[in-house]
Amino acid sequence: MRAVLRVVSHYWTVAVLIAAWALWIRTQQLNQIVAPTPGAVFGDVLGHPGVYAADLGWTLLNAGAGLLAGMALGAALAIAVWASSVLSGLMTPMALIMRSVPVVAMIPVIARVVGFGNTAVLAVTTVVSFFPAFVLTGSGLRSAPAATTDLFTVLNASRTTRLRLLLLPHAVRGLLVALRLTAPTTVLAAMLAEYLLGTHGLGRLFAESVTFMDTARAWGTALVATVVSVACFAAARALERRGAERFS
Repeated sequence: MRAVLRVVSHYWTVAVLIAAWALWIRTQQLNQIVAPTPGAVFGDVLGHPGVYAADLGWTLLNAGAGLLAGMALGAALAIAVWASSVLSGLMTPMALIMRSVPVVAMIPVIARVVGFGNTAVLAVTTVVSFFPAFVLTGSGLRSAPAATTDLFTVLNASRTTRLRLLLLPHAVRGLLVALRLTAPTTVLAAMLAEYLLGTHGLGRLFAESVTFMDTARAWGTALVATVVSVACFAAARALERRGAERFS
């Protein structure tokens, strides 16, 4: 009984949204082609798990690979900017320009450079996950505690030693925050890129469902993407908490 109450207390808002969805369809008397009922959407997802699983695997692969590549690139460039004032003057404006351009506007440019297909999807997810890692890792490198910094100065520690023993451990928390912020966004960015460019993935499944007016499958695809994004956020938040305990 306690377990049931715990689940209800955590997810009652989801039940309210589903009930409001069903009530809206019923009161507006909408056709299934316009908006499917929750039963039709959940029935399609649960009745055809293989259809969703294959494309979900591609989306997770594109999102995960892009997330790792973007965060690694962002962290590496943040360290390079910390080490070189010349690179700081070159890379920071470029990173800001990349961030200011909407993802939808970048997708055609990326496709022209790397081609269509999964390579373009991977490039999009890498670009999306790069900026938070670059900014938050750089912030962590520049905001080490003053007392500890003074201690390393008194001990005449080299820049390499200071980076390895003080700054990088302090920057890990910022990198984990970037992971929490970026993980769900990367899944949605992968789906958007797949919708426009890809040959596999939930985005492609959504595009095909809309083309053939299969609204239950289109909404089911959006539902699966939402659930996966929330799960990625929860996993990243748990990892952030463990990292905060480890590096605090």
